[in-house]
Amino acid sequence: MRTYRIQHSTTYTYEADVTASYGQFHLRPRDLGWQRCLSHEITVAPGADDLFVHDDLYGNAKSYFHVTQPHRELVVTAVSHVEVGVGRPDEEHLAVPWEQARPAVRPEQPDAWSATDFTFPSPYVEVPPGVEEYTRQSFTPGRPLGEAAVELMHRVHDDFTYKFGSTSVGTTVSTLLERRTGVCQDFSHVMLSGLRSLGLAGRYVSGYLATRPPPGKPRLVGADASHAWVGCWVPGGGWLYLDPTNAKVIDESHATVAYGRDYGDVLPVKGVIFTESKSSTMKVSVDMAPLDLQT
Repeated sequence: MRTYRIQHSTTYTYEADVTASYGQFHLRPRDLGWQRCLSHEITVAPGADDLFVHDDLYGNAKSYFHVTQPHRELVVTAVSHVEVGVGRPDEEHLAVPWEQARPAVRPEQPDAWSATDFTFPSPYVEVPPGVEEYTRQSFTPGRPLGEAAVELMHRVHDDFTYKFGSTSVGTTVSTLLERRTGVCQDFSHVMLSGLRSLGLAGRYVSGYLATRPPPGKPRLVGADASHAWVGCWVPGGGWLYLDPTNAKVIDESHATVAYGRDYGDVLPVKGVIFTESKSSTMKVSVDMAPLDLQT
């Protein structure tokens, strides 16, 4: 297992005073079979009058804050220490024919009822014409679930070009299939739409990815980023987590924060403000540093 210190800072600036700010965030790494959050601390500047946390529908730590002190800058910073290992279903469960991995045909599985929630279209993941045909190129009759899902991941990676700024939060899957460009959330939404088009359960995962500098180059503080990947339900084996942006099964470099139906369920930070300001800016800085490499 690897141990990391993760710092995620979001800074909002405004041209006029904000008299009240109300927000919510998903920033605490989850406790999982292969991951343990050792500590987690949130600071809000200026200080929050209210700051509390609860578990949402999917078991994610969801925090709320309310700032009433007038301000022109708001900074939300989360610092976490987390241990991350490698978790993957065993080969026996991954070898099930994909047709038998639909929650609808596996009611005997204790978690089939909860997996079913991830088989339907959701606000950011519709199932448009063409996505099922695209997906069935990997999911041929009787093919093992794990083999088919990994191939679909590789195809999304190869068929789509990562291009920052080429999409917005509201870009639809049908548009992504046409343009073939996007960022990590888009790659994940396309893959989720494909899984769901076949009745399989796919969930959106939000977290962090530790980047490694080239040999001989220094590690840049703040060079890491929020990231997104996909979970595919495996009957009797939990979930197979796949990163289509990087074409890899997740490993100890992926720290999981939250999961839901799509990006809208697990936004890192969002909120509402009361102000006369006509413009604002947002800056995000993420640093995921292995503790044994810190100086």
